Amino acid sequence: MSESSFERHAYVTLVTNDDYAMGAKALAASLRRTDTRANIVILYTAGADQASLAPLLQFGCRLVPVEHLPLSAEFNERHARSNLHAAAPFTKGRKPDFHSPLDNFCKLRLWQLTEYTSCVFIDADAIVLRNIDKLFRYPEFSAAPNVYESLADFHRLNSGVFVAQPSAVTFHRMLERLDQPGVFWKRTDQTFLQDFFPDWHGLPVYFNMLQYVWFTMPRLWDWQSISVLHYQYEKPWEANHPKAEKLRPLIDLWHAFYAGGELPDISTMANPEEAA
Repeated sequence: MSESSFERHAYVTLVTNDDYAMGAKALAASLRRTDTRANIVILYTAGADQASLAPLLQFGCRLVPVEHLPLSAEFNERHARSNLHAAAPFTKGRKPDFHSPLDNFCKLRLWQLTEYTSCVFIDADAIVLRNIDKLFRYPEFSAAPNVYESLADFHRLNSGVFVAQPSAVTFHRMLERLDQPGVFWKRTDQTFLQDFFPDWHGLPVYFNMLQYVWFTMPRLWDWQSISVLHYQYEKPWEANHPKAEKLRPLIDLWHAFYAGGELPDISTMANPEEAA
């Protein structure tokens, strides 16, 4: 890709509180280590303190303030944390206390970044292990499957990594579809995006490797292939992490990126069956 084309491409993430600002710092650091020349855009809400966002500037991140979407009171009530978790409990893992489901819909603000022709969204609880700039050439809407328990999950996408093309028209259509009377998006933006883009393009799981694969499907894990490591459910910076010992190599790797020091040679790290 030419230097000018990178100006029209951006990696985008969302920061809605100080915890996710920590995640975004590790993500930005990991992206810069891949020598990408694309922009890094941080969409942030009022829940994130300016002091927590300041460390992102050292990585040349563009900070873009966003508001929550203009949704009805009924929609917001249905998707409030307590109501959503009661109606559609998370039975496989624990969401941290700072997780607010309504915040997830702010991801749709990406489609308002019309100064870019192609964006790769990456959740703030992920790190990038090798250059993935080729994703900018992938079509909208590309995402990896939500695989972390069995191969039966290949029909569901995970919105932690996706490729999109910003468009004011698309954003308007999304708002029209999103807040219909009585609608309930069980997994917030993820369920909505799969409904909005029913013919989504599947990326290999290695572009969004979910951390639970480490102990649920260890034969699928391959450090030499993984491009993006996504810490779904529990976060690697949590002090009271209930699965810390199960996920110790992954947690240590995140902290190495966050600290900015020397990294292990990922290509030589042991896969879970070898590390057991």
